[in-house]
Amino acid sequence: MSDSFTTTVLNITTGTAETVTDLTRACEEFLTRTAPGRDGLLNVFVPHATAGIAVLETGAGSDDDLLAALHHLLPADDRWQHRHGSPGHGRDHVLPALVPPHATLPVIGGRLELGTWQSVCLVDTNISNTNRQVRLSFLS
Repeated sequence: MSDSFTTTVLNITTGTAETVTDLTRACEEFLTRTAPGRDGLLNVFVPHATAGIAVLETGAGSDDDLLAALHHLLPADDRWQHRHGSPGHGRDHVLPALVPPHATLPVIGGRLELGTWQSVCLVDTNISNTNRQVRLSFLS
């Protein structure tokens, strides 16, 4: 594969609760291995119909606030047309319309260019699927 494009897959276990999982350290480690001193773009993609990627502050309650807002906007009840799986599972399939399954971020000098409080996170409200793959791709 060309040095201008490199990709890897992270296997993430999210458990049986709605979760926001910080991927920032894994993104930084990937860039350290594949993009030392280089400029380019990092694409983070979750190939699942019920999960998304968000850039937000974590650790100060914002991750819990996001889950609360999603629960308010997308209640886990029987209103959804898509009805297999756990109660309210149809809402999990609407999640990627609000929290897209991807983010593309700048990389300068081999380092992820995030704001002071920003983190790259996997957002997963699907309590029936506890294993996720996240693809990290660096393009220079």
